Amino acid sequence: MEKAYELFQKLPDGLKREVIDYIEFLLERKAKKKQGRLRLTWKGALKEFKDKYSSVELQHKALEWW
Repeated sequence: MEKAYELFQKLPDGLKREVIDYIEFLLERKAKKKQGRLRLTWKGALKEFKDKYSSVELQHKALEWW
């Protein structure tokens, strides 16, 4: 950490601002990753009903079953 701080101190002010901006970007990106991605583990779970119901009807039925 000390080495990074020493190098940072040697930068001109304009580059220091860029480094700070990049660090903020990395922190935001890390925070977004923690939110997680939508998992589609249920995909295809209602395929047995595809001939019996339309897609809209299946959506309504799924809500009823929920």
